[in-house]
Amino acid sequence: MSATYEDRVLYQGDVWVRIDTLPRIMAEGWRRNLMDGGVVSVVRTPFQWSMGSPVIEIETGGYQGDVGLYVPEVQLAEALDLLGFEPESGEPGPDGPESDGDAAAVRPEGPDRSGT
Repeated sequence: MSATYEDRVLYQGDVWVRIDTLPRIMAEGWRRNLMDGGVVSVVRTPFQWSMGSPVIEIETGGYQGDVGLYVPEVQLAEALDLLGFEPESGEPGPDGPESDGDAAAVRPEGPDRSGT
């Protein structure tokens, strides 16, 4: 069974946008890239929100399934740029006109997740 995560959520009083849903280990790698670029991120598992994922949690077998990777809406454009995402042609970018709130419009041309 796979968890589903909303595209936009209210977390700690701010709107956060889901960048993608992906295996925990990949999400942690993306979080490191975001952190290095100055973008705050949070991982949502089916059980909790995780602002910081200590290595011990991963090493001891913490939840490793699919998680939602979220960034504050105000840092969305910066996050997408850091991760190499590009808006679909014809779709407004994160700085463009208001969309229907679906972050999925910017994901299809995202970074290569094949590990190569």
